[in-house]
Amino acid sequence: QVQLVESGGGLVQAGGSLRLSCAASGRTFSNDAMGWFRQAPGKEREIVAAINWSGASTYYVDSVKGRFTISRDNAKNQVYLQMNSLKPEDTAVYYCARSVYSSRSSYTKRDFGSWGQGTQVTVSS
Repeated sequence: QVQLVESGGGLVQAGGSLRLSCAASGRTFSNDAMGWFRQAPGKEREIVAAINWSGASTYYVDSVKGRFTISRDNAKNQVYLQMNSLKPEDTAVYYCARSVYSSRSSYTKRDFGSWGQGTQVTVSS
């Protein structure tokens, strides 16, 4: 059974930084691409970033390019999201997700089969 547990959310002022972590357990972590999604109140869940099985390939939604960095440590079964220059519009619940694929050129929600419980990120203006 795959389990994903996020941590690192919180309240930060605009322009600040946060680092989210996701601990994975279950089947072999290094086989699968991983992703971070977010969902703001009243909005659809959207992909923020994804990383392939080895960490060599990453994907970002346009709104976070240059500000967010996704990375992974396969030895520790962890995936991270470093968020810099945060904006109030980044406020959302952030979810870690595990893909059913090892690598894709781009990602959608349908590519992910396991989800964490989410962690709240609030950016004040």
